[in-house]
Amino acid sequence: MVAVSLPAFKAYDIRGKVPEELDASLAESIGRAFAAVYGLKKAVVGRDIRQSGVELLAALCAGLTAMGCEVLDLGLCGTEEVYHATFSLEDSGVDGGVIVTASHNPADYNGMKFVVSGARPVTGENGLKAMAEMIAANRLPQPASRAGTVTPFDHKDLYVRHLLGYVDPGGLKPLKIVVNAGNGCAGPIIDRLEKFLPFSFVKVHHQPDGTFPNGVPNPLLPEKRAETARAVVAHGADLGVAWDGDFDRCFLWDERGEFIEGYYIVGLLAEEMLAAEPGAKILFDPRLTWNTIEQVRSHGGEPIMTRTGHAFIKERMRQENAIYGGEMSAHHYFRRFGYCDSGMIPWLLVAARLSRGGERLSQLVADRMRAFPVSGEINSRVADADQVIARIEERYGDGLKDYTDGLSVSFAHYRFNIRKSNTEPLLRLNVETRGDAGLLGEKTEELLNLIRTHLVP
Repeated sequence: MVAVSLPAFKAYDIRGKVPEELDASLAESIGRAFAAVYGLKKAVVGRDIRQSGVELLAALCAGLTAMGCEVLDLGLCGTEEVYHATFSLEDSGVDGGVIVTASHNPADYNGMKFVVSGARPVTGENGLKAMAEMIAANRLPQPASRAGTVTPFDHKDLYVRHLLGYVDPGGLKPLKIVVNAGNGCAGPIIDRLEKFLPFSFVKVHHQPDGTFPNGVPNPLLPEKRAETARAVVAHGADLGVAWDGDFDRCFLWDERGEFIEGYYIVGLLAEEMLAAEPGAKILFDPRLTWNTIEQVRSHGGEPIMTRTGHAFIKERMRQENAIYGGEMSAHHYFRRFGYCDSGMIPWLLVAARLSRGGERLSQLVADRMRAFPVSGEINSRVADADQVIARIEERYGDGLKDYTDGLSVSFAHYRFNIRKSNTEPLLRLNVETRGDAGLLGEKTEELLNLIRTHLVP
């Protein structure tokens, strides 16, 4: 996106190795640039569990306050806590927020995500590039005549109160739930929610620990799922939940310990939101679509497809006044949550659904999984992604094509999407069929054979 001298600046955020690509000196400059580009007066900040976050957050605050910005420090927190504080404290003058996090990146990485008034995301196009250019060209403005101050701020009770507004605690059943925080930031929030909920929690890797004693939490990876599955079975739990380090994504297991693909959770949450607001608009990404479209329409909603990525979805949700948006990658966005993604609201809504009826989670999704079986997202590292996509488009040229994000091709009984990753040098493939598991395997293998001829050695 910007000069090679600042490789940590990405399209949507900052992420890089510490200290090679991101250190305290750069963090202070980032704070000054963020305040200068947006004219910030008051910002909230926080950090995830990574050990480097303490120094980086202090330096970021030094940069912000040097420009006269007042800073509310949330301390150890999840990304969505910064989102919530930014939009909920807007009337108190908060006009920006930063979380120091690298989410599920390797342990030697760290980074930052930025929002401005109303928790609107900062991207390359609307300010991140300008910040990078300012820093790279050494054009940072002079410090303000009067520096701002840093004030510790415990926001968790306000945030938890908001979360509880999505369910009726009095109508919940005493479910047993396995919660795997992965030694990330989710544990302290579960502890605060626990006081108000009738659930019995089985806590796995619950304490925040930036040394990652059990590895960097990323339940999207199949090898990271077994531990939660075993705990669900061993404890006879009704539900399993796991998060990444900054808990902006949550992943669910049914009572049998079976992992539920995020695609089917999107449809389930769409049902829940439409029960609260019939006729509302629901956004979804192009990777897998048929199940979501069918569920939204059958429950009286309006399905709207949008480009993958949090910045695109949040902006489109505002344009459409959509009540909910879901990505199969386990990002779930809610209008009441400042159009931001939350890793806590989804499992609360699912638990409320389980409390209302006699169905188990496996029963709630079984019909949908049979109706629209999926390949799961398959990633390939190729030498020339554009060439691979062009070859596939030529091979499947008689299908109905869509270019909302990458290439989607639909036929009567199957469809697929292939797209370049926004953050990594990968091609991502997703395939689904109309109730035909055999066809799913056949077409997935057929597409992978085309892709594999271009793999990086």
